Amino acid sequence: MANFLLLAAAIIVACVIFQKISSRLGVPSLLAFILLGMLFGSDGLMKIPFDDYALAEQLCSVALIFIMFYGGFGTKWRQARPVALKAGLLSSLGTVLTAGLVGLFCWLALRMEVLESFLIGAVISSTDAASVFSILRSRRLNLKDNTASLLEIESGSNDPFSYMLTVILLSLMGGDASPGGFAYAVFAQLVYGAAFGVGITALAIAFLRRFHFAADGFCAVFLVAVALLAYASPAAVGGNGYLSAYLAGILLGNAKIPNKGVLVNFFDGTTGMMQMLLFFTLGLLAYPSSLPAIAPTALLIALFLTFVARPAAVFAILSPFRCGVRQRLLVSWAGMRGAASIVFAIMVTVDPASTSYDIFHIVFSIVLFSILLQGSLIPPVARALRMTDPSADVMKTFTDYTDEVPVQLIQFTIPAEHPWAGRTVAELPLPPDTLLVLVLRGHEKTVPNGSTVILPGDTLVLSGKASVKIDGVRLYEKVLEPGDELIGKTPAELTENDRLIMMICRGGGIVIPNGSTTLRENDVLVMNETGNA
Repeated sequence: MANFLLLAAAIIVACVIFQKISSRLGVPSLLAFILLGMLFGSDGLMKIPFDDYALAEQLCSVALIFIMFYGGFGTKWRQARPVALKAGLLSSLGTVLTAGLVGLFCWLALRMEVLESFLIGAVISSTDAASVFSILRSRRLNLKDNTASLLEIESGSNDPFSYMLTVILLSLMGGDASPGGFAYAVFAQLVYGAAFGVGITALAIAFLRRFHFAADGFCAVFLVAVALLAYASPAAVGGNGYLSAYLAGILLGNAKIPNKGVLVNFFDGTTGMMQMLLFFTLGLLAYPSSLPAIAPTALLIALFLTFVARPAAVFAILSPFRCGVRQRLLVSWAGMRGAASIVFAIMVTVDPASTSYDIFHIVFSIVLFSILLQGSLIPPVARALRMTDPSADVMKTFTDYTDEVPVQLIQFTIPAEHPWAGRTVAELPLPPDTLLVLVLRGHEKTVPNGSTVILPGDTLVLSGKASVKIDGVRLYEKVLEPGDELIGKTPAELTENDRLIMMICRGGGIVIPNGSTTLRENDVLVMNETGNA
């Protein structure tokens, strides 16, 4: 056991060091994890024997659950909503088109068996969320026309469709699918996956709003269980577990739930560990000595996928939306293959359906090509296409609230002799640019208004500019879009007694409101609610 733990610790440290080196070289860190796995593998320097595809599939599938869950959880819906339809079509229809075009190429040009050709197309038809998220965040790639959100939504949501195509084709190759069975499989994958994802998430949100954990860490533990439940429940009845996990992530990540900052940080670290585990395991499983034999086939498929199939699917789907040519070119180039494709290739390897080609190593080589070429060149390609926007901030497309709003919270208790004791909030001489946002009285938490009387022993929470978490203060944003009923009103006119506007982001500046501040169109309201309901 001790030797195993020492080896695991050494591998993790090596992954961290390789990640730092790769980021300085401008190479995606996920490539470094794969190469490190190959270095430790049977054909590498460390000669660790590992060829258990079934075990690798189980490990990688679990890691992929969390990667996909966080792909949804970390995506901010308010930023993604304008491009949701385009991204949804790319992730569904685009995946099918890509798989079909690659399948036709393998069948007609490479003379493969027809079902095996389309199986290869299905396996490599989705783009990789982990790679896209890693490059956007690590390189702070600020893109025009909401392109970052478009790529995030597409890459986070298209793996379930690739998985569905892979499962269906494996059934056809095994002779298990009749026309009726084929139709039911498609129905079960989509409907059960979506229904379980939405249903489980609704129950989880209701639970989080009504049940208070003794420590913040248990909230993260609970969501780990939710992610696993969201995958396993539909998978047990033939549904698409990956689709369910992704939907659970995006719904939870954009819901008003407590401890959002803690959860984002937890899943950020957890997903990083899962990426290390997944890509290292895939590298460990590969045999470099097997790559030369399949290299010509893999290279031809990779070139066709990168320069023909992916651009054709992107242009076919985005052209009716009148997206600019430069945006379509960048989206085409950013369609990297990654972990999901290799995991699905492992599924093919352990499935009873027979194949003539070494699909695992073919897909492995395609992913290496994609991450090395496309991943390394996304930033310079974006700059060459003049798609970067210095005024944008890609971090705002993720649901890490504390990166966006600099709010400082000050907490103190009123002694019996304090001059504020017995006075109403309207009578308090508050410091400039501060606002009383919460009154703690015993176990009761109250969002005050002007007539609230301050009593001795009350604990007051005041807001200013910066960010410290205090129990009972739950921050969320509301954008005053055209037609919103709050436009033109003042905070004093709002009747809700469980929430308060504590800051307004307006025109790049920060406004600490008072009762007479007029709310304007496009204001971003930073609000607090007690969450006692």
